[in-house]
Amino acid sequence: MLETKQFKTESKRLLDLMINSIYTNKEIFLRELISNASDAIDKYHYLSLNDEKLEKRDDYKINIEVDKTKRTISIEDNGIGMTKEELDNNLGTIASSGSLEFLNKLKEENNKENQDSINIIGQFGVGFYSAFMVAKEVIVETRSPYSDTGYRFTSKGEDTYSIEEINKENVGTKITLYLRDNEDEENYDEFLETYRIKGLVKKYSDYVRYPIQMLVTKQVQDKDDSSKTHEETSLETLNSMIPLWKKNKSEVTDEELNRFYKEKFHEYDDPLVSLFNHVEGMISYDSMLFIPKKAPLDLYSEDYERGLQLYSKGVFIMDKCKELIPDYLRFVKGLVDSSDLSLNISREMLQQSRQLKKISVSIEKKVLNELNSLKDNDFDKYSTFFDEFGVNLKYGIYSSYGAKKDELQDLLLYHTIKEDKYQTLREYVAKMQEGQKDIYFASVASKEFALNMPQMEMLKKKNYDVLILTNPIDELTIQMMGTYDTHKFVSIQGDLDLEDEQEKKDTEQKQEENKDLLQAIKDSLKDEVDEVKLSSRLAESPVCLVAGGDISFEMERTMNAMTKGTVPYKAKRILEINPNHELFKALEKVYSENKDDLEEYSSILLDQALLLENMPLKDPLSFSKKITDLMIKASK
Repeated sequence: MLETKQFKTESKRLLDLMINSIYTNKEIFLRELISNASDAIDKYHYLSLNDEKLEKRDDYKINIEVDKTKRTISIEDNGIGMTKEELDNNLGTIASSGSLEFLNKLKEENNKENQDSINIIGQFGVGFYSAFMVAKEVIVETRSPYSDTGYRFTSKGEDTYSIEEINKENVGTKITLYLRDNEDEENYDEFLETYRIKGLVKKYSDYVRYPIQMLVTKQVQDKDDSSKTHEETSLETLNSMIPLWKKNKSEVTDEELNRFYKEKFHEYDDPLVSLFNHVEGMISYDSMLFIPKKAPLDLYSEDYERGLQLYSKGVFIMDKCKELIPDYLRFVKGLVDSSDLSLNISREMLQQSRQLKKISVSIEKKVLNELNSLKDNDFDKYSTFFDEFGVNLKYGIYSSYGAKKDELQDLLLYHTIKEDKYQTLREYVAKMQEGQKDIYFASVASKEFALNMPQMEMLKKKNYDVLILTNPIDELTIQMMGTYDTHKFVSIQGDLDLEDEQEKKDTEQKQEENKDLLQAIKDSLKDEVDEVKLSSRLAESPVCLVAGGDISFEMERTMNAMTKGTVPYKAKRILEINPNHELFKALEKVYSENKDDLEEYSSILLDQALLLENMPLKDPLSFSKKITDLMIKASK
């Protein structure tokens, strides 16, 4: 009995969208239908493991048949097939998914281990409808092992479809596409050519684990007369079935690796770095790892899922196995296939698997070794990598509380006030001036800002180089590192030890001689500063504001942003005044002749220091008024 039905309204809209908008490359239809066939076989095989009613088979295959006279292409599998209800639900309603129903059933059975151990996209998802890009009519003949008869689904991709009962002996599904008529700009006959079918299978479906077969006719040389040829037709397997990562490294070209990466991980660009490894020993595995050229837009969002695809003996286990890669290497894409893992292993068991942890440690070392090699042999390419993902390496040191310092510190790159090109910490240390003990850094918005900082004056005089830290995590990373090769990291915005013994004595003497003035300035500023003292770091600038203790101004900003003010952080504020500047002489005169004006001068002095440090003024309007009043007073 033939039943004709209407597509649901929303399905009709989606169908039109699928045919005319979502798929821009028509050749993709074959990949989609082959993937569906492979999923159907996966589903049959999985169910047969637990269902004694299902025949145990090892003859799984996908057949492609071309009929040039009828202008048809058929794709047939011996997978799970569909009942009439499944046919109606899965093909009559695009939004429905057979796999979703299948997984929901597993949930209902409370069988989470089995559910998480298998990945099935769906025998028929929206990919089925890509067939209508090249077909004017599609016929699906199917039979489920749970049905006594077969069914035929027919549709022209318009308003209606029909379902009728048929005699079908074998379990599985056959899809027949009646190609559209050729148009001026569209030659659908190309999909009837053997070379075209073979090329598409090789391009998109070479790693499908089941044989994709087709009758192929070739011209064969006669045995008796070499000048003559005749046609021979034979069943040919079009795909290699051997996963790329199972091949010898020497057999795989860069072009194949790049194509695999782009198809597998939906990327447009070739990877920046590819790693192809076969590891044997206490734990054996194959891996294919890739570092992208560009960071994904959501790499640092909470929704981003890190992890590598995990296979066991060529069987897919899970898509995002985060236990295989540390969080700071979240940008690495790829897969791992190990024969030492059980097919039915569950997600919870994987998290506690000693084998998995060993693989993770091994992969981490391989990635870091590759990055070190890249840095040493192609610094420009490594610099490109660091621009995209360097913050992740810094995070690796910070998040491990410095435990990964030894592995990561030589991979860090920095700009300095002397160098426009990146340099490593080792290079910085090698160029240190005679007598320089520490590694100096400035946490600033830009190199230009750092060069104009008053705190930089004495360092420039001594010809010391300074690391430019522009990322909020930079200083947190350096704090976790503490030292590099016995050299301490010292912020130029904090306490500096740049004086020799005589200079220290001279500064201490001046400090003692002016202690009353300095105390008066501090008193007038109340709790705005923690200390006022004479500076040994300033050469030309009159004043600067520096941080005392373990928290810098940049860290104050960063930590308050991270905690959103719930745990307030405040750096110790020290106002340093240049005792050799004319302004200091003016302060001395004000203090001796008119102490009442000292509060106003001290306030202006602090606001100047805040502006030089790129910090907000407490009262910009008051600062402007004081400057105006001072200018008017000076003009009289």
